Amino acid sequence: MKGREVAIRRAAWLLVACLSLRPVFSGDIVHQDDVAPKRAGCENNFVLVKVPTWLNGVEDIEYVGVGARFGLTLESKEKHANNTKVVIADPPDFCTRPKEKLKGEVVVVQRGNCSFTTKSNIAEDANATAILIINNGTELFKMVCEVNQTDVKIGIPAVMLPQDAGANLEKLIKTYTNVSVQLYSPQRPLVDVAEVFLWLMAVGTILCASYWSARSAREAAIEHEKLLKDASDELGEIEGIGSSGVVDINTTSAVLFVVVASCFLVMLYKLMSYWFIEVLVVLFCIGGVEGLQTCLVAFLSCFRWFENSAQSFVKLPIFGAVSHLTLALSPFCIAFAVLWAVFRRVSYAWIGQDILGIALIITVLQIIRLPNLKVMITGGYC
Repeated sequence: MKGREVAIRRAAWLLVACLSLRPVFSGDIVHQDDVAPKRAGCENNFVLVKVPTWLNGVEDIEYVGVGARFGLTLESKEKHANNTKVVIADPPDFCTRPKEKLKGEVVVVQRGNCSFTTKSNIAEDANATAILIINNGTELFKMVCEVNQTDVKIGIPAVMLPQDAGANLEKLIKTYTNVSVQLYSPQRPLVDVAEVFLWLMAVGTILCASYWSARSAREAAIEHEKLLKDASDELGEIEGIGSSGVVDINTTSAVLFVVVASCFLVMLYKLMSYWFIEVLVVLFCIGGVEGLQTCLVAFLSCFRWFENSAQSFVKLPIFGAVSHLTLALSPFCIAFAVLWAVFRRVSYAWIGQDILGIALIITVLQIIRLPNLKVMITGGYC
């Protein structure tokens, strides 16, 4: 009966999780705005713009901005976008004409002291190929045309970047001899394949954890029933098998978890520094190693070749009894996490990150047990 109860609870949790997921559609990367109506020369849609950077010919960080209501529309594909050198405006606000003409560069301009279209017109007259306007805040601002303006037929793209991105870009320009950027606004289909893939990974993670937990509880229940029939003397020792390694979450624990998690997110936002990120990486690696090791041991234990090593144990200081299979897999799991931490900034590092994260989540979901629907709803509501 215990196995069936756990299976029902897991199924209920899975149902709630699946129902809470919205259909996967593309985000509002291109949208209309009734507050800023269109008119001739000022009729572009607001689009998110990707701004990858190159430092002395080597690709570096990518920023995200928003295109203006005015100006030339951008390419939709990265391969068609020009790689153009970027310079800092002089004067910084570009509200007056520069002393010297530009040579076809992209110019970085500070917001303020004059209108967006004025800055863009001056940049175009100065021979700039595009203008990046740095906002005075961390958010993105929609650049529109003022009602009484007539000089809105601008022939270069205008893009706004948030303040932190602009500060980083200016620092790079002052540090490196050649900093260049690309400007493009990718078109997204009705259904984003990447989002579908992420949705499938999320559902698959919950399914694996639910199946694993239900199977473990069922095996424990079968073993318990056998002992009852055989009237074994070991009944007292096996009494707690169904709940061993399982953490029961009540309403208070669920609320406390949400409060602690919220405080952690606030700390993450306030203490977003290099050392704090490194600490998070270390903690993630530790949790990922534990999760990957647990999942691999459980998976390999299903095969006949690994049964003996999974059921034979060796006693270690601090760790206690550890199976030979766990001991054999530990170096691989540690090496996997260390390699991800070292190469986490390369383009394919997301594969290792997802493997560690999914293994950790499956392990956590497998050991956490929600005793009733009240706790489930409380956690979901919070």
